[in-house]
Amino acid sequence: MKAAAYVRVSTAGQNEAGQQQEITRWLTGNRVEGVQWFIDRETGDNLDRPEFNRLQQAIFMGAVDTVLVYKLDRLSRTVRDGLAVLCDWCDRGLRIVSVTQQIDFNGTIGKMIAAVLFGVAEMEQQTRRERQAAGITVAKAKGVYKGRKPGTTKAKSKRAEQLRAKGMTMDEIAAALNVSRMTVHRYLKVVGR
Repeated sequence: MKAAAYVRVSTAGQNEAGQQQEITRWLTGNRVEGVQWFIDRETGDNLDRPEFNRLQQAIFMGAVDTVLVYKLDRLSRTVRDGLAVLCDWCDRGLRIVSVTQQIDFNGTIGKMIAAVLFGVAEMEQQTRRERQAAGITVAKAKGVYKGRKPGTTKAKSKRAEQLRAKGMTMDEIAAALNVSRMTVHRYLKVVGR
């Protein structure tokens, strides 16, 4: 088996160790060795993630026949993207396994279950945003909402500009600064690049 483990956390501040531990436990229990790891620190709202793209390339090249995830929502937080990816992978003959949900998503039943799980993930994402917006509205009405301070960044936007001037790509800058690709875009926008 040529296994790939895909791990995604939403922000650089989150830790992927728990996901890795559960996937490793599955690998050990199923006597699978030589897994290739793909770890993103990006939102699940879209598929534009560096490690996900690298995984897609490995699949296209035939280097992977099994994809392991902690939970299915690590692939995507939207029904449309999640099902498109899952159906494409199943059509290529890949085995897709969610280790904590203990589900193998191959076949028609697997796709049906995946549709429900992707729907729940999208609903959770939307509900979280609605709660956040409601909380901000209440805080603003009370006059206690401060928001993010202008210019607050996880790293120096000047550093992003310096790395860009050296010819580094957005993905390389994001990795160097340990921030998301979108944050790099915002940094470069701040400095006018």
